[in-house]
Amino acid sequence: MPRRIRLAAAAVGLTALVGSLTAACGGSSSTSSAAAFDAANCTGGTLQVLDQATEDTGLDPAELYTSGGGAIPRLLFRTLTTRDTTAGADGRTVVPDLATDTGEPSANATVWTYHLKSGLKYADGQAITSADIKYGVERSFSSELAGGPPYLRDWLIGGETYQGPYGANPDLASITTPNATTIVFHLRKSEGDFPYLAAETQFAPVPKAEDTGKNYNADPVSSGPYTIQNFTKGKDLILTRNTYWSKSTDSQRLACPDTIDISFGLSATVIDQRLAASVGQDADAITTDTDVDAATLAKAAVQPSLKARLTSGNFPDTTYLAFNTTKAPFNNILVREAFSYAVDRTALVNAEGGSQLATALTTFTPPSIGAAYHPYDYFPAGATGNAAKAKQLLAQAGYPNGLTVQLAYDNNDPQDAAALQQAYAKAGITLKLNPIDDSSYDSVVTNTTTEPALSLFGWGADWPSGAPFLTPIFDGRDIVQGGGNFNLAQYDDPAVEKQIDQINQITDFTKAQQAWGDLDAQLGKLALDVPLYTANDVVLHGSSVKNTYVDQWRGWYDISSVSVK
Repeated sequence: MPRRIRLAAAAVGLTALVGSLTAACGGSSSTSSAAAFDAANCTGGTLQVLDQATEDTGLDPAELYTSGGGAIPRLLFRTLTTRDTTAGADGRTVVPDLATDTGEPSANATVWTYHLKSGLKYADGQAITSADIKYGVERSFSSELAGGPPYLRDWLIGGETYQGPYGANPDLASITTPNATTIVFHLRKSEGDFPYLAAETQFAPVPKAEDTGKNYNADPVSSGPYTIQNFTKGKDLILTRNTYWSKSTDSQRLACPDTIDISFGLSATVIDQRLAASVGQDADAITTDTDVDAATLAKAAVQPSLKARLTSGNFPDTTYLAFNTTKAPFNNILVREAFSYAVDRTALVNAEGGSQLATALTTFTPPSIGAAYHPYDYFPAGATGNAAKAKQLLAQAGYPNGLTVQLAYDNNDPQDAAALQQAYAKAGITLKLNPIDDSSYDSVVTNTTTEPALSLFGWGADWPSGAPFLTPIFDGRDIVQGGGNFNLAQYDDPAVEKQIDQINQITDFTKAQQAWGDLDAQLGKLALDVPLYTANDVVLHGSSVKNTYVDQWRGWYDISSVSVK
């Protein structure tokens, strides 16, 4: 998915769960209250959540785009699988949620079978069935409920033409339910990452009798540990306990607070100030969408009590320069290599607020992706760029006197554009800056008819795997004419597509990630983009919040594990 803008930058059995969550505190940078936390006795209190998001489109699981279950949605919705509720690298692992395991694949990973746990219930006491999960997935195909990830339409047999359960052909035959506790997915191609997709909210069960179409987003039926007491879109959401939820069927959510009070539409500055002050109810507060800014980091450096309330982690994302290789001068690999040598990554990291908030990258996949990260640096620019090498390559490409190109960028990222402009000037490259309003940036850049020759873009993994990181960016079959195209290089190589298909047949996750890493290293030699940096997520919490860690799927606090005094 397109990388989120850094929201607050300067200029992703109970005994076993107790062990993993307690370890989580030590695994993050937070040192607050780790020793005092007792997962077996963490119940009580009201957790305050301060967010910039407005949630003005509501909480329909079909419309949400929330990798690994999201922050708030994970409290309301359970899915077939979910992410492991653990800090650090183990948190990249997919584990069972409603299902008894992460799925039984056929030999070529084109059929996936799931069996549900016993005793699963909604907040109204109804039993959760496999038919509810099938219906929940089918709803996500309706044009009325657009917004979720696009993979199901591409992966499921018949998915490309299916229009959802409200029309003349309500059934999607590639999803079968042999009985109330079994569901089978028939794919049109091998997909070894299917267990990761099954963690998306589109796999949350929806009882057909309770479906109110577009209005479902205001009061969806909960299958998670909390249910909606009050929801005012754009303003607030109050969650209270689902009394039918049981820890005996859910090893991945502690659900400590009795109530969760979420405030929407706050500014990043207000959130940062309230969390830092930690006065009154704000002592019991966290945020699920706002990083601290550089000023707060500076204060924390000299205030140990504030530093103890910082938690860091990484969502796998990459900010990069995207070349449209169908347009001059970037149809010439020598020009692309020149841009790769001339980049000043130190200036970009500083523009993002320093090394605590960003890490320079020479690879497309970041280290936080796990085993799919294979370090390489084919065009060594050093810390501040290799202008001499860039000039040499430009001369070979027919530009001995340098060249002038336009750089399109989101007007929320002016500091990055300015840093790039200054760096490339040293190599005789003049960047004419073309700011595009944030509200229309993606639609302009990802439309093949309006895509500029050079743009500043970012990509984040929908789950921690090389598949959703590399496939949308480099698979020629994913080039979408018109809007919604993320293969900005418009790179199309049948041999690479064959490699992608072969990797997708691998159901051993470790082996698959090694293969994705090999592919990234192979593609890196083509200079189809210039990797710049990956964001480091540093988040603040109130002084009375315990058991905080930043999960490795989204880069925010895991709200399902925290507690308050």
